[in-house]
Amino acid sequence: MKVLLAMSGGVDSSAAAVVLRDDGHDVVGVTMRLWGGESDTGCCSVSDVDDARRVAQQVGIDHLVFNFSDDFDAHVVGPYVDAHVNGTTPNPCIECNRHLKFDRLIRRGRELGFDAVATGHHARIAPDGGSLRVMRGADRAKDQSYVVHMLSGADLGYVMFPVGGMQKSEVRELAARAGLRTAAKPDSQDVCFIGSTAGRGGFLGSRMDLHPADVVDASGRKLGTVDAVELVTLGQRRGLGLGGGDKRYVVDVSVAERRVTVGDEEMLHSQGVTLGDLSWPHAGDATAVQGATVLVQGSAHGERHEAVVEVPDGRSTGNHSAGSTVRLVWSRPQRRISPGQTVVLYDTTDTFVLGGGIVTDPR
Repeated sequence: MKVLLAMSGGVDSSAAAVVLRDDGHDVVGVTMRLWGGESDTGCCSVSDVDDARRVAQQVGIDHLVFNFSDDFDAHVVGPYVDAHVNGTTPNPCIECNRHLKFDRLIRRGRELGFDAVATGHHARIAPDGGSLRVMRGADRAKDQSYVVHMLSGADLGYVMFPVGGMQKSEVRELAARAGLRTAAKPDSQDVCFIGSTAGRGGFLGSRMDLHPADVVDASGRKLGTVDAVELVTLGQRRGLGLGGGDKRYVVDVSVAERRVTVGDEEMLHSQGVTLGDLSWPHAGDATAVQGATVLVQGSAHGERHEAVVEVPDGRSTGNHSAGSTVRLVWSRPQRRISPGQTVVLYDTTDTFVLGGGIVTDPR
């Protein structure tokens, strides 16, 4: 097959190039130029593009660069800023995967006549009757099914995850045997457009107004102030200027009222969480899992917690529906998840993706 491989300059996509080549595919590597601003972190630096190009030379495949910076700004950077303006905590890596690493790249791959698009994600695609579904990668510690949970239908039939069935140690060993320059390269951990010097505050401060806010307790008594309410996150404990004493956590953030409320850890707990902007890549819609017990993951490598799915009005909530919601009722109270964060649902074996959505109400 003729395969278009997304190469980020990391070891996973580098090893994927070797796997695909050795399996006899006609492979072309492509690096997506996404962020046009300054960057010294994440997966969009100039050195990463160079690493991808050099690895492609080592493996003996062609290498292309696609400039998707306008799409990245429209679908990732702009919404990231808007979310902070509105007091929510976004997950830009999810939106990058949704809109760029898959939707945009898949469309370009099809336009150019490729038979498949491949990436270095640690996830797997499994047949289920007459359909396909996303399942966790073989290496649970490196599993990335959370960030590709939205893939479904025809897209899953077009996507390949060559290293999804491998342990990370096997990936590095393969890259080392092939003599690839990325074999020992550390994994990227940071948001690519947030530089290490200016940080999140510097980045957002150059693109939006930041406002001070009062820090108050549950009774409304003022305890102090923060410089930028837009930078405060539910559950935050540090950076509030409250000094020592009892541990206090952010339990509510109101950008409109310029107020941050703090309390003890118990005040962070909730009985459930409400999700919007839903994706149901396998179930089709929420009614298929109405009343079902699921395992819920609220961050890329977070713990899973048991919950029951409730469709508030009993209506079907179609795939990628922005106007519908579901509620997850925890089997036992859990810490609230910040509005704007992505939650992914798995079956009770903790293997297969069922769906996901974005937190609209953490209570």
